[in-house]
Amino acid sequence: MNMHVSDNRKEKENHVQALISEIKDAQLVVVLVQNGLDADQTLELRRAMRAAGVTMKVGKNTLTKLAIKGTPLEGLEPYMKGPTALAYSTDPVAAAKVAATFAKKNDKLELIAASMGGQILDAEATKILASLPSLDELRGTLIGLLVAPATKLVRTLNEPAGQMVRVLNAKAGG
Repeated sequence: MNMHVSDNRKEKENHVQALISEIKDAQLVVVLVQNGLDADQTLELRRAMRAAGVTMKVGKNTLTKLAIKGTPLEGLEPYMKGPTALAYSTDPVAAAKVAATFAKKNDKLELIAASMGGQILDAEATKILASLPSLDELRGTLIGLLVAPATKLVRTLNEPAGQMVRVLNAKAGG
């Protein structure tokens, strides 16, 4: 019987260590409460998260609390009550964005809190964060802003030549 207890303890320690190594590089960690999501809804949520580069872990709160103890995420501990899950991403808004989008159409999922760079955000701040553009959206906007002046410059440089051709065509025809 001691062997079984020892194996169980080792398994829990491995779980805690694995979670620590997974969340150490996360820019954002969101605490979610899921009350009664069925298998299809959970699968839909996991697929949406995976597509956005977000990882979601459901585990025992006691083990999760052990994993975050002594880390910048420790401030999330009071929010871990009931059936919670962690969603985390290297993108600073992706985890909140996917969770908030899913929660809008399914009241069985709720954003409780988040940690971003060691700063603890309550539910309202997490929802505001979710409304911000993702890194990919920001990159697209930035590229658009950088390309737009070049496009305008080419158009501006070509315009006088086009006007001159139109004037010459008008003179030749008239």
